[in-house]
This record gives sequence, C-alpha cells and structure tokens, in this order.
Amino acid sequence: MTELKKDERSLGDLFSELANETSTLVRQEVALAQTEITQKVVRVGTNVGFLAVGGAITLLGIVSLLAALVVGVAQLLFDVAKFTPFASVWIAALIVGVIISIIASIIVVGALNSLRKTEITPQQTVESLKEDAQWVKNQVS
Repeated sequence: MTELKKDERSLGDLFSELANETSTLVRQEVALAQTEITQKVVRVGTNVGFLAVGGAITLLGIVSLLAALVVGVAQLLFDVAKFTPFASVWIAALIVGVIISIIASIIVVGALNSLRKTEITPQQTVESLKEDAQWVKNQVS
C-alpha cells in the first residue's frame, strides 16, 4: 500500500497521526523524566553515602584524639588549677565534649544545607513538556 502524500490525507488520517505522535511523545517524555529523576536520586544517594562514611571515619579518629585531649586537659586542671584528680577528669571531659559537639553541629548543618540545595525537579523534562505542549497546539491550529 502506498503512502498518501501529506496533502492528500484526510482529516481523520491527520488526527490519527497526531494521536500516534502525541502518544509516542508522551512515552518519550515519561522515559526522559524517569532517567532524569533516577540520575538525581543516585547523586543524592551517593552524597548521603559519602557523608555517612566520612562521619564514621571521622568519629574513629576523633575518639582517639579526644581521649588524649581529655587526659591532657585533666592533667592541666590538676597541675595548674589544683583541682582534685576526680574533678580534673570530669571537667576536662565536659570541656572537650562541649567543644566537639559545637564542631560536629557545624559540620552536620553544612552537609544538610548542601543536600537541601540539590534540585530534584527534572528540569529538562519540564522544559521539554512545555515545548511539546506548544508543538501540539501548533499542530492542532
């Protein structure tokens, strides 16, 4: 069967072709949206994973350093401020704990701000859908 020239097609044929092309276009847009969203979710997931691993490794190092710091501050409180051995240890642990908590809070807030800035809206798909809507309007006109 030979194809009719574009100018010889009936109105029904034209609408049928428009429906088929619109259906194909919608399927392609859905596929694009899925791909774009998947990429963004993978990026966020990767960053969250790095954040967790970095936090765990940092914790191990900090625990060792904190133990040494508490001992050093306790010795300083005992020698210089003349605190009792018991008071030196718990006050040193309190001082170091407060400082580390402040530092940790700053790090966590920075990471959360970075995650909040990650845009998950499929921008390419939104733009493409706008263009497609305009194309359909032009085809119907």
